[in-house]
Amino acid sequence: ISVCSSTMKLQKVQLKCKNLHEFLKELSPAVLDRLYNHPATCLAVFRELPSLARNYVMRMLFLDQPIPQTAVALWVKKEKHKDHDDSTAMLMGLRLWHTQLLPGGLQGLILNPIFKENLRISLLGGGKAWADDTSQLGPDKHARDVDSLDKYAMERWEVILHFMVGSPSAAVSQDLAQLLIQAGLMKRQKFSEAPASISKTFLIFLSFFFFMYPHTFTGCIGKMDLVEILSFLFQLSFSTLGKDYSVEGMGDSLLTFLQHLREFGLVFQRKRKSRRYYPTRLAINLASGVSGVLGGTSDAHSQGFVVVETNYRIYAYTESELQIALIALFSEMLYRFPNMVVAQLSRESVQQAIANGITAEQIIHFLRSRAHSVMLKHTPVLPPTITDQVRLWELERDRLQFSEGVLYNQFLSQVDFELLRNYARDLGVLVWENPTKRLMVVTPGGHSDVKRFWKRQKHSS
Repeated sequence: ISVCSSTMKLQKVQLKCKNLHEFLKELSPAVLDRLYNHPATCLAVFRELPSLARNYVMRMLFLDQPIPQTAVALWVKKEKHKDHDDSTAMLMGLRLWHTQLLPGGLQGLILNPIFKENLRISLLGGGKAWADDTSQLGPDKHARDVDSLDKYAMERWEVILHFMVGSPSAAVSQDLAQLLIQAGLMKRQKFSEAPASISKTFLIFLSFFFFMYPHTFTGCIGKMDLVEILSFLFQLSFSTLGKDYSVEGMGDSLLTFLQHLREFGLVFQRKRKSRRYYPTRLAINLASGVSGVLGGTSDAHSQGFVVVETNYRIYAYTESELQIALIALFSEMLYRFPNMVVAQLSRESVQQAIANGITAEQIIHFLRSRAHSVMLKHTPVLPPTITDQVRLWELERDRLQFSEGVLYNQFLSQVDFELLRNYARDLGVLVWENPTKRLMVVTPGGHSDVKRFWKRQKHSS
C-alpha cells in the first residue's frame, strides 16, 4: 500500500454553547462539593433548576433518610415522566442527588448533604455574612448612587465593545487587552501585535455570555481558584445595587479578579487600592441571568433604526460608531452620511463574518431586533429572501471543514484493507474510510502506530 499526507474534507459538527448547569456537570465531584460549600452558590444553582427539579429538592430538603427511587417516581403523573426523567438526570449530573442502598436491596435517593446544609442556610438565614461589612470603614465620602453606577457601567462596557469591533477611538489598558486574548474573546493577528476580533466577540453583544456561560472566562483566570471566582460571582448576583462592600478578607487572586471586573464596568472601585467597591446593575443582572442588563439604561440607537430591502441593501439611521461597526462585521459599507449609513449584504461579507465565528442566526437576530418601526409593520419583519439567503451562505461554508490526516491507499486486497482499518478504528485514530476504493485516513498522531502494525503484519506473513 502507499501512504501519503493529505488534507481531507469532513462534515463539520456545530458545537452549542453550554449553559451554567452543563458547565457545572463537567466539573469534578471534588470541585462541585467545594462549590456547594458556599450558600450563595447553592441558592444560585437551585433557582436555575426546572420547576419540577426544584420541587424535588424542596421535598427532600429536610429529610435525613433516603427515599426509594420508586417512591420518587410516583410523585408525578405518567404523562409527565419525561419531565421526571429530565429532572432526575439533571439532579444526578449536578451531584445534588446521591444514591444509597436501602435495606432489602432497593436503591434510594438523598440530597447531597453539603448542598442541603448550605441551601438551608441560604433559605432560612444563618451562617456567616457573604461579604464583609463596611461599617468599620465609616461613611464613603465618594459614595455613588444608582444612576452614576449605571452611567459608569455603560461607559466602560461601550469602550470595550468599541475596542473589540476595532473602533480607532477606543483605548483600553494593556491588562484588559491581554485578558480578552487569554479568555479567547480576541486573538492577535498573525503579522501584527494588534488584537483582532473573532467568533465570541459578536456573542458578547447578543447574549452577554461572559457571565451566563462561565466556561468562557475560565481561560482568563490563570492560576486563580475557579471555585473562589465562581463563588464570588454568585455572591455578586445577590448584592444590593447602590450598596458598597468591603474588600477585607479577599486574597490576592480575588483582588486581581476584582480589577478585571472593574475594567469591564461590572463593579465600581474609585481606585485600585480602595477598600470598598460597588457592584453595578450590569454585574448583578448578568450574574442573575437577567437579559435586560442595564434595566432602563440603553443605547438610544439600539432599537428601531435598521431598514433591510430585498436587494440586500441595509439602511441604518444611526450616528453610533458602535452600531456602525457591528453592521460592518457582516456587510460591505457603501455610503456614510451624517445620520445614516448604507451597507450591502453579500456572499463574501456574510461568509467572512461566518469565518470569524458569527452565525447566520446572529446576523438575522441583530437585524430583526433593530428593525425600524416601518419594518415592524410587516410580517415577517425581515424579507424571507434575505433570511433564507443568509442561511444558505452559511450552509455553503458549514458543509465542510479541513482536517489533517494520513491517507492509506493501493491495498492489494480487501482483507488487508479491512485488517488495517479495523486496527485503526480500535485505536480511535480512524478519520475517514471508503471500503469500495480501499481508502482510509488516520490522524497524524495515530499514523506511527498503524504503520508499525502494518509492518509487523507484513513480516509475519
